[in-house]
Amino acid sequence: MMNEILKPETLNIPTPSDFSFEECLAHLMRSEQETVHQVIDHSIYKAIKIDDDEPILFIIDWKPDALHVRFPFTTPSAKQKEQTASFIIEWFDLTTDLNGFYELAKHDPILSPIVQNHYGLRIMGIPNLFEALTWAIIGQQINLTFAYTLKKRLVEKYGDYVEYEGKKFYTFPSFEMVASLTTDDLRALQFSTRKAEYIIGIAQLMQGGKLDKDILFKLETFEQKHLYLTTIRGIGPWTADYVLMKSLQESSAFPISDVGLHNALKKQLNLDRKPTMDELKELAERWKGWQAYATFYLWRSL
Repeated sequence: MMNEILKPETLNIPTPSDFSFEECLAHLMRSEQETVHQVIDHSIYKAIKIDDDEPILFIIDWKPDALHVRFPFTTPSAKQKEQTASFIIEWFDLTTDLNGFYELAKHDPILSPIVQNHYGLRIMGIPNLFEALTWAIIGQQINLTFAYTLKKRLVEKYGDYVEYEGKKFYTFPSFEMVASLTTDDLRALQFSTRKAEYIIGIAQLMQGGKLDKDILFKLETFEQKHLYLTTIRGIGPWTADYVLMKSLQESSAFPISDVGLHNALKKQLNLDRKPTMDELKELAERWKGWQAYATFYLWRSL
């Protein structure tokens, strides 16, 4: 696949037949406060850092059966192009074969109408583990609007950026940068003391080599990865499931206590209450192996 992608000047990343750029775009456009990517005139603009170099800006457009990627003001090296392609493939979850999920959904009364409405949606991931963990912690016990406000402040204060056509395109702050901060630095952005401690603590763990994706990937089972994460201060079961779903592409992740999941199920089942824990466990069993995709489509239904 990679040889097809690495053409001169641009990247062309083939997409599966069951891929909808429109659905993925709808997810990426869910907040006007988003700072780590921008959607402008149906194109996705994103800056990433590779090997601590200056940020690279790329623009993704949709061409039939492929994501067309261009670099507006840099000529990336072969390595930079390869890593950009790998990032995008992971970001859009392009290597997962969804036939099993669609077959399951076809016979499931909850999932069937949602999948018909949003067919081709992929789990839009967060390949950067530190970003995924930080975003999950930011979102704990606050509404989504304020979570985006906090993220925007963090990114604009401590992230790098490139300028293009009068706009700034930010990268998420590195764990090395955040590891050097104090809780007062984050409290100045309106983070709670507890969340500031959690995020800085995780950044310091990553700086010390005690937490990264390689460590998690070496653990054989989903349960082992989940347990490893939940031993870290600030990471409860919901945060672990969210991060395993969004950053490690674990299709069995099921954030059972998620408010959005509860609200979506309440709506789909026409309940006058939220689903009980027993009902949620029964659904998780029914969707075994595809709980993450079931959750993502239920979120989309809202």
